[in-house]
Amino acid sequence: GVDQYADQLVVNLPYGAQRRVEMARALAMDPKVLLLDEPTVGMTPEEMADMIMVVRKAYERFNLAIFLIEHRLRVVRELCQHVQALVFGEVLVEGTPEEVQNHPKVIEAYIGEQEIEF
Repeated sequence: GVDQYADQLVVNLPYGAQRRVEMARALAMDPKVLLLDEPTVGMTPEEMADMIMVVRKAYERFNLAIFLIEHRLRVVRELCQHVQALVFGEVLVEGTPEEVQNHPKVIEAYIGEQEIEF
């Protein structure tokens, strides 16, 4: 979905479009694994929703394994089948997004003693 930017410098594009161009460049190499480090950081809610769709389409179209590092729980819930929560580089809990998000160890490590709704 970046054809419309072919005649423009990437630096002049909106931030969300720049990230999509980065993704297209990575996919052009025909990878088997795609590593995404916080692909939605700094994005508006609309740009974030667009990026979720881009990642989902890339997964489906290119049959990729995707390794995603992300702190926005909406993105994790919508894209991930298996999640690991890390604390100081050590796996604290792993499972489905719901299992990990609601695990008492994760709540204590990331939120504190009190559970909140997302």
